[in-house]
Amino acid sequence: MQALTNRSKMVSNKQMTFLERLYLVSIFKGMLITISHFLKKKATISYPEKHRPISSVYRGQHVLKRDENGAERCTACGLCAVACPAEAITMVAAERKKGEENLYREEKYAAVYEINMLRCIYCGLCEEACPKEAIFLTDRIVPTEFERGDLVYGKDILVEPMEKSKRIDVSKRQTPDVLEFKTHSEYAHNQLWDPKKSLQTKKQSH
Repeated sequence: MQALTNRSKMVSNKQMTFLERLYLVSIFKGMLITISHFLKKKATISYPEKHRPISSVYRGQHVLKRDENGAERCTACGLCAVACPAEAITMVAAERKKGEENLYREEKYAAVYEINMLRCIYCGLCEEACPKEAIFLTDRIVPTEFERGDLVYGKDILVEPMEKSKRIDVSKRQTPDVLEFKTHSEYAHNQLWDPKKSLQTKKQSH
């Protein structure tokens, strides 16, 4: 049969010499390769005790932000879910009730908000689509799990803690223009719920 290429080689039936049958040369070459690896810099680190340096804009685990008063910023508009190319985000919207102004920033909020971390490709489009600065990707690495269901994160994991000392800093992910815009309290986007003003409005209406 004619070969398609000229890369084929004829295999010879060469007999091994006495030294080759002892494998001493091969063992010595192998030991040299092994010893050379001891002198090289290690390619791995002892994670999670040690961390490699990562970019300041690394896109890791998501966080649902609260405003300065502790109210959830998410209004369940669904833009993040629509923008997600992997369809990893699902939510159920609910209406805010009286007395919950300190819990939810707007009249609508996400009663259920879930992200399937196995589907997420960490593209950041949810962050770009959000008009309320409610969702951000952080530099936190998503931990491994043994069960697939454990990687569907709900609000108990995504929403940042109420305590200001435990809030997630996302200032590195905001452009200077956005940070400057947030200094203008006259815009409705930057206004916080004030219980005193709310009481005055009720008295005036009566």
